[in-house]
Amino acid sequence: MEEQVALLASRGLVIDDEDVCAAFFGSNNYYRFSGYARYFQRAPHIGDDTFTPGTTFAEIRRVYEDDEVLRTALSQPLARVELLLRTHVARVIADVHGPYGSFLEESFYTDVGNVEPTVESCLRDIDRSKDRHILRYRGTEGDRRGDYSKLPVWSAVEAWSFGTLSKAIERGDGGALSDAVATSVGVAKAGFAYRVRSLVYLRNRCAHHSRLWHHSVLDAGPTPNNVRSKAKRMAGQFEPRSVLDVIASLDDVATRGKVADPVLPQVAKQHPRDCLFWEGLVRPQIPRDHRT
Repeated sequence: MEEQVALLASRGLVIDDEDVCAAFFGSNNYYRFSGYARYFQRAPHIGDDTFTPGTTFAEIRRVYEDDEVLRTALSQPLARVELLLRTHVARVIADVHGPYGSFLEESFYTDVGNVEPTVESCLRDIDRSKDRHILRYRGTEGDRRGDYSKLPVWSAVEAWSFGTLSKAIERGDGGALSDAVATSVGVAKAGFAYRVRSLVYLRNRCAHHSRLWHHSVLDAGPTPNNVRSKAKRMAGQFEPRSVLDVIASLDDVATRGKVADPVLPQVAKQHPRDCLFWEGLVRPQIPRDHRT
């Protein structure tokens, strides 16, 4: 850790207490921290890792910890929305198609291109489960679909990963499952499957402690215009690939589904509009945009 502290100091980072800095790297990976530090360096994309004059370890650490707080704040509503979606997917399938069999047939899903058949993702997740409510329906080695012919959908959805659940929503019942689940939850049907995909993306970043600050969302769903406009009236302007756009969508699903309070108002209240952390959320950039 002392070597890492010395390296940062040699690059011009102001470190008021080297022992505190070393202790920080004792519990936080240096390369995770460097993902934040790059935004304070002159031109890391071309090998110039020197810090802009006056940059302190304390201000980078503050951004790093604010990001951690945001991920933590998102974890509970994301988990509750995931459970909400599992519940409504099971309910819709059971009501429309019956609770057994159909959702484990390849014909139930509309798969496009060379992607893995959705039913294979569903079955693989079920096969991996060690839960009693799954094991009781598992037969002997052989045809998995035969083994699971009496497995009810409300049990199966609990074995699916959030990613598999998202695929089922998008592709189930010839594409009609997405609209039916959206209606059941009480949210707009347009683009709903892609909104769910963006929530999976956000959940995975939070679960893996990945950076949200200055992160341009690759799989941003089509947040409804009224939801985005409401969020911007409350929090100010933010770019389409800002993580705030996905948070606004999360808040909409969570509040309409009555499972969690909105997160965005809390985040906006905690951070001044001109602070480094907020600016990195509303206008995500790559380090090369910070050349001096």
